[in-house]
Amino acid sequence: MKLTTTEYSLLALLAQNEGRVLTHHHILKEIWGPSYTDQSQYLRVFVGQIRKKIEENPNKPHLILTASGVGYRFFSKE
Repeated sequence: MKLTTTEYSLLALLAQNEGRVLTHHHILKEIWGPSYTDQSQYLRVFVGQIRKKIEENPNKPHLILTASGVGYRFFSKE
């Protein structure tokens, strides 16, 4: 599996905060910078791309979970 630089940065941020919900605002600020904090469509696209690469079934994710209206949470397979 190959990840782009942005996908890797996003996955690394989520993994470093395993089990914690990271808000859309926080993730966007950390990965794309403060001028992108209202660009949640970036985040949806990239999370979708990562899910296709790492989830057994991207339509029923177990690793990157959505906290509806808030953000995302990562859980490792272990």
